[in-house]
Amino acid sequence: MHRQLQQEAPQDEILEAMRMADKEQKGYILASELRAKLTGLGEKLTHREVDELLKEAGVGTDGRVHCEQFAKAVTRSPAKR
Repeated sequence: MHRQLQQEAPQDEILEAMRMADKEQKGYILASELRAKLTGLGEKLTHREVDELLKEAGVGTDGRVHCEQFAKAVTRSPAKR
């Protein structure tokens, strides 16, 4: 039986991964870059799933995904969303 292990600090792990993508240390990455990573690496998400994540995180029209804001938004409990 396959059991999915619960991450100890998912917000920290997401933030660390995003900071690795933020090579210029601006505190954000472009939504297009995040979409490419989420649909092409690891457990691949669909474009619809990525759209939902970006919407929940409040990504603005400038296309910037602010690392800390995104990590907090996607790790909130469903009741708080």
